[in-house]
Amino acid sequence: MGTRKHRQRQEQLWVTHTELAEAPGHPFYKQLNELLDGEKFDEFCERECAQFYAKSNGRPSLTPGTYFRLLLIGYFEGIDSERGIAWRAADSLGLREFLRVGLDEETPNHSTISRTRRLMDVETHRKVFLWVLGVIADRGLLKGKAVGVDATTLEANAAMRSIVRRDNGASYEEFLTGLAQQSGVKTPTREDLARIDRKRKKKTSNQEWVSPTDPDARIARMKDGSTHLAHKAEHAVDMTSGAVIAVTLQAADQGDTTTIQETLAETAGNLAHLIEREAKKAPDEEPQVSLDPLTEIVADKGYHSNDAVMHVQQGQARSYIPEPKRGRRQWPGKADEQKAVYANRRRVKGNYGKRLLKKRGELIERSFAHCYETGAMRRVYLRGHENILKRQLIHVGAFNLSLIFRQTLGAGTPRQLRNRPIQLILVIFWRNRPQNVNPAVSRYPSRFPKRRSGVLRHHRLPICRSRIIRGLATGC
Repeated sequence: MGTRKHRQRQEQLWVTHTELAEAPGHPFYKQLNELLDGEKFDEFCERECAQFYAKSNGRPSLTPGTYFRLLLIGYFEGIDSERGIAWRAADSLGLREFLRVGLDEETPNHSTISRTRRLMDVETHRKVFLWVLGVIADRGLLKGKAVGVDATTLEANAAMRSIVRRDNGASYEEFLTGLAQQSGVKTPTREDLARIDRKRKKKTSNQEWVSPTDPDARIARMKDGSTHLAHKAEHAVDMTSGAVIAVTLQAADQGDTTTIQETLAETAGNLAHLIEREAKKAPDEEPQVSLDPLTEIVADKGYHSNDAVMHVQQGQARSYIPEPKRGRRQWPGKADEQKAVYANRRRVKGNYGKRLLKKRGELIERSFAHCYETGAMRRVYLRGHENILKRQLIHVGAFNLSLIFRQTLGAGTPRQLRNRPIQLILVIFWRNRPQNVNPAVSRYPSRFPKRRSGVLRHHRLPICRSRIIRGLATGC
């Protein structure tokens, strides 16, 4: 038996190439590289990024294909920061093979990744996102006729304790001290400041306070009820396949009825680009993207307003936006708005509208779960909308690429591909269980699995759906 002490030895000065450690590579990343090479991803990136590189200045640069692959790793491995991406790439031989980094080369560190991101503009990252949309459109995974819109908040890389006044730059504690002195307390204690703060209304208004480290961040209420500095990410999702057609990053204090206009404009531009691309690439073949895009807009009741419904109608589209309970409304001098709102109300109450709204909750929430929960971007580690949007575009583009692998491999991420054998065994086990149960034990129905409408339930195991074999589970 060998011991650890016996294995301690001095490293050899020279090592031949045949003695280096090798890795078989990850099957998921092999398939991903085959897809990227087949679509000439590196040639496209090098052509679009040539303007940002010099021939003889500075240290050796990070090639565009490697840079964008590193950002793809951030989604597929669920890594939130560029520092974590650099560490993971240096630690894995499989990722070295995916990045095409030799064993005699150093992997890029986080400062190189950050420097490359700052040099490339947002439009270049958006072109890569459009390239991904073209790849999934060629495979029939994007139609663009019915589009669902929804938004979520991302926690900013800034602390609430660091906010300052917009008018004079005073910190929160300095502001409370000034209020206490105005009320007659010359040397206020922390208890005095806390008492004054409790009595104030509208303590943190975005019109009065700003973060000095990230001016684009806004004070917002998160999903868990806590208050943080945050950004607002809005997705436009294809209602046929769940692909994200457009993603925008906006101020977290803006309402949904305001931000939807920018998102729909971005969606219309991306769909027009895809239609033009198909017309040039295959003019004689049947188009995959609908030639009548954005004819149906689906959203939740937070997007309902007269202006939003009229904006959708003016774009020659039909809106399916539930109306919140407002009581009986008066329409003096608003005949056009009344007609649009009533037409939207009739569509929402119809069977087709109900199916669309149910599908909207499934597909859009799934994109949020994959991109920001398992994709680990719920809290951003960059500052400024421009920097965050660069990372977000490639992050969501990786989610769109995963739709291809869910169709071919049955798994959209390396972790899901690893977990598929266990899921398959569980599903097969419960499908082949004995159907004839002893009547004596039927008095305890909660102890035994039940099957209702294709869902297998058990008191100890999570819900196993039959569609999990095809890799459509949200939590993977």
